[in-house]
Amino acid sequence: MIEFNLKDKVAVITGGAGVICSAMAKSLAAQGARTVILDLNKDAAVRVAAEIEKQYGITSLGLSANVLDKGSVEAVKKEVNEKLGPVDILVNGAGGNSPAATTKVEKMEGTEKPEDTFFGLQIEGFDRVFDLNFKGTLIPSMVFGTDMVKKRSGVIINISSMNSYRPLTKIAAYSAAKAAVNNFTQWLAVHFSKTGVRVNAIAPGFLLTNQNRFLLVDENTGESTPRGRKIINNTPMERYGTPDELTGTLLYLVSDLSKFVTGVVIPVDGGFSAYSGV
Repeated sequence: MIEFNLKDKVAVITGGAGVICSAMAKSLAAQGARTVILDLNKDAAVRVAAEIEKQYGITSLGLSANVLDKGSVEAVKKEVNEKLGPVDILVNGAGGNSPAATTKVEKMEGTEKPEDTFFGLQIEGFDRVFDLNFKGTLIPSMVFGTDMVKKRSGVIINISSMNSYRPLTKIAAYSAAKAAVNNFTQWLAVHFSKTGVRVNAIAPGFLLTNQNRFLLVDENTGESTPRGRKIINNTPMERYGTPDELTGTLLYLVSDLSKFVTGVVIPVDGGFSAYSGV
């Protein structure tokens, strides 16, 4: 019988100070994993690490790195190896969207101001969103994956999105980047398939986060925007998910319970992907 045991595993969580990934880090710590909270904001990373140590009585490091700078990530890896040893688990959670890469209208009719449509997307904003979500997954995998291949065991979990399957209106860069994450997950899973390293992804449905709140909640009234109402109406469970509701899938994928599972993207979406709208 396969046992579920993460005791003393070393888990690195990028974007670890965020709402979703801090919940993931805490779920790993609750199962005995020593966690590394990696975030661009060092103060936030240190705060989450301290919360974990206080709540679970297990080592947690809060460190700062830029996931788009390979040298920065390599420097952190050196520190992690010196303090905790080789890395067993990598959760690539760094990501997000930007208003600069978001159109103001969903469907063009041809009479809108060009700056409110596809033609008004800022290339710099598009690059920033695509790089953060895709290269921010690629680079940590390159760096921390070396530990796993060397010891011939380990798990990489990429955080995708439901819009990787069907692109959502307005957010062209984010949708394209998450679709690339899915493809990369499959590619790397095959590439690593004989090394003992597994690569999978989780595709969350709709959660309210700092990155998408401006699209889903009216800042003046606090009520759902038309887009927010559309999401709820097309989610069979008729609500947003919570970060804690992603952790069961995470724990399954990082444990030996899924030791024959690699190259998959698992939706956790309240039924959104199953619903035709009718």
